[in-house]
Amino acid sequence: MTDYAIDTHQLTRRFGQRETVKRIDLKVPKREIYGFLGPNGAGKTTTIRMLLGLIRASSGDIRILGKDLNKNRMEILKDVGSLVESPSYYAHLSGYKNLKIVTLMHGIPESRINEVLQWVRLEQAAHRPVKGYSLGMKQRLGIAMALITEPKLLILDEPTNGLDPSGIQEIRELISRLPRDFDITVLLSSHLLSEIEQVATYVGIINHGELIFQGPLQELTERSRPYVWMEIDQPMEAAAALSGNGWDAEPDAATGQLRTSVTDRRESAEMIRYLVEQQHDVYRVTEKKKTLEEIFLELTGQEQSL
Repeated sequence: MTDYAIDTHQLTRRFGQRETVKRIDLKVPKREIYGFLGPNGAGKTTTIRMLLGLIRASSGDIRILGKDLNKNRMEILKDVGSLVESPSYYAHLSGYKNLKIVTLMHGIPESRINEVLQWVRLEQAAHRPVKGYSLGMKQRLGIAMALITEPKLLILDEPTNGLDPSGIQEIRELISRLPRDFDITVLLSSHLLSEIEQVATYVGIINHGELIFQGPLQELTERSRPYVWMEIDQPMEAAAALSGNGWDAEPDAATGQLRTSVTDRRESAEMIRYLVEQQHDVYRVTEKKKTLEEIFLELTGQEQSL
């Protein structure tokens, strides 16, 4: 049986008569980066707030690090670090002093401060007031504040929101190193597929409060079925001719192209030969695969499940 850092059963949240999270079974394997992906308003932040005990679930069960959240909330949260939306800090104090406050609250040795500052690459700015930090530096300080307690689980909600490309790259690099450097599990929430696919090993996709895909990122990639694009004269007529002969074909008059799922070499050759016999000019044939972004948009746009 897989050992999960987060394991929910039929987790549901209602606001009045409206269900914002609908009976989701979240399974986050230990020591992995789990990308929690979905459009804005899909239910990601509501789910995270339930996992952190910030709001109560309307129904369902939550187990974190093998323990029932309802019965062991304080014990569990000692082993959980989080960065939800923007980090909380005292802007007039330095990064070092902000971290020192956390160590005093949790009884952590002060020597731990320099360790995490170095890890998030803030040692040069450690004694500057946080109000002078860039947004990316503030996010890195937030990660340092979450890590200083040596958690077993780190929950990050949209940690790159508002960052420039350089800041996004810095945060992405830090996140990718977390399981290796700290032996922890990471739940990373984002609406950006590009962010998830570069760091996550597992993915859960939520849309309208429903978990519509969950599994290894590789599984999502492997389900990208190849298809063939043909650049052809009269794509509408060509598609009709192919369909009449038993082949699936989807025309695109705007680009002068036609798409088919036929990828077998011999069958493709037979199809092209048939089109030529029907007096169509085939200019170019290209095999492609759906990108992860196309799959994501297809899933969240059409609400179909893989």
